[in-house]
Amino acid sequence: MIDEEGHQAGIVQTRDALQRAKDVGFDLIEVAPTANPPVCRIMDYGKFKYEQAKSDKEASKKSKQTELCLIRVRPNIDDHDFEVKLKSARRFLDGGDKVRIFVVFRSREFTHPEFGRNLLARFIEALSDIANVEKAIGMEGRQMSTIISGKPKSAPPKPAGVAKPKPKPKPQPAPESAPPTEAVIVAESAPVTEAVLAADAVVVAETIPEAEIAATPETASETQVETTV
Repeated sequence: MIDEEGHQAGIVQTRDALQRAKDVGFDLIEVAPTANPPVCRIMDYGKFKYEQAKSDKEASKKSKQTELCLIRVRPNIDDHDFEVKLKSARRFLDGGDKVRIFVVFRSREFTHPEFGRNLLARFIEALSDIANVEKAIGMEGRQMSTIISGKPKSAPPKPAGVAKPKPKPKPQPAPESAPPTEAVIVAESAPVTEAVLAADAVVVAETIPEAEIAATPETASETQVETTV
């Protein structure tokens, strides 16, 4: 059950729901009889019917009912009257209605039905841009008629979007050329040679006895030369 404030009251016994509706001064309305269990609501029934009738009226205003409009012409109609009838037919078709155009024959006009047929064909050709023939030209007693209806309106085409410019590809850096193999070997081998020479010099310097250090300059020079060699 739904109470008078629109809140869910859960499953309630029928007599309890009737008593509660009576206490608040409203009616108990069954809104969903096919549900299990059925759904009831406490509300003002008169107000409910008024709102329902109002919503139905608004819906009927929005919905367009197609009507059949009649246009009567004579076989010997002149051009001015033809244009007036044509404008009326176009107005009816633009409003979503169907149009029945019929030609009335009198006395001896009935002996020349081709005049009426040509006139109806002229109407059909003039309205071919907005209408289709729903009922072909036919004779009914002393009247010749046809029924035309408006073409279904197609949705307007969507505006074409502005094409975004494609991003320019970024220039890729040129691959670095590998240095010559000989240069690498020389650059890597140079510090090794200097380190080896330095190590040899240290070893030779450490092996010189102290007695030779006190020798004469000439002897020391010779020893230094030998050591360097």
